[in-house]
Amino acid sequence: MTLIALLLLTGLLLSAFFSGSETGFYRASRVRMAIEALAGDWSSRVLLWLVHQPTLFVATSLVGNNLANYVTSLAVVMASQSFYPGGGAMVAVLGPMIIAPVLFIFGELLPKNLFFEAPNRLLKRCTPALLICTILFAPLTLLLWTFSRVLQLLTNNSPQELRLRLARRELGELLTEGHEMGILLPAQQSLAQSMLAVAGLPVKSFTLPAGRAVRATTTMSKSDVLRLAQRHNRTLLPVEDARHGRKLVGFLRMMDLYFDRSLTLPAPRPLIDLQAEQSCLSALRQLGQIDDALGHVIDNDGKTVGFVTGRELQLALLRAE
Repeated sequence: MTLIALLLLTGLLLSAFFSGSETGFYRASRVRMAIEALAGDWSSRVLLWLVHQPTLFVATSLVGNNLANYVTSLAVVMASQSFYPGGGAMVAVLGPMIIAPVLFIFGELLPKNLFFEAPNRLLKRCTPALLICTILFAPLTLLLWTFSRVLQLLTNNSPQELRLRLARRELGELLTEGHEMGILLPAQQSLAQSMLAVAGLPVKSFTLPAGRAVRATTTMSKSDVLRLAQRHNRTLLPVEDARHGRKLVGFLRMMDLYFDRSLTLPAPRPLIDLQAEQSCLSALRQLGQIDDALGHVIDNDGKTVGFVTGRELQLALLRAE
């Protein structure tokens, strides 16, 4: 009888622990974790490391929940055989029906609500247990991690996308909390949330299509290039080599041409290659590393999708309302 009660209690505690910690993991503030980790808090450092290893944490929670269900089921079967050894199928059905509400309330609903209300505080208290379980379940989680990597290769999805979605959601919650506390005005909150929504869109959404892009050639004169740019209101023009199959060789800044006193065209500046599916914010960061650069947006096959400038991406973020 003592063994049955102990198994049942262990299964209930394991279910509550892993169900609650999983909710807390997605609910916790990463910003607060990072600040406390920088302040020297070891539990926040461990949690922050787990945050950057979402596949490992999810696999550990999955193994833990399955272990909890197995222990609880074993306790129910042992109790049924102990109290009603000749009960037959009726006892086998009534046992799980009786224990299911208890398991649902105390092993799922209550811990999830508690971790939802105080995720950071409860996760910090559970850090030692999480670390021990991560080490103990390492052989099994390694198999699950390998399986997830195979799925990742087949579906072309990466954990980085999950991290970015979590970070954007967390920042959105932080802005909402700032508005509720009176730090942000409604217009500021709306602008910031709109900018976050646009920042995650692919850069191809803001690209001037290749068929509509005006291009200069290496055989054009300096005055022809300036007139072409003025006619189409462009400050940056991609340049094609007319002698080698109209191959893109770079871009020209009209400011350089205005201040250059020579009659010949200067050497084109190198284009910044951007993947069509990369985020607007990532492309803006890449373009911002070089002053007044022109982005060359390409697809997975390396074909030109279009062109975009850092200024155009900045305006898209500021106009996002």
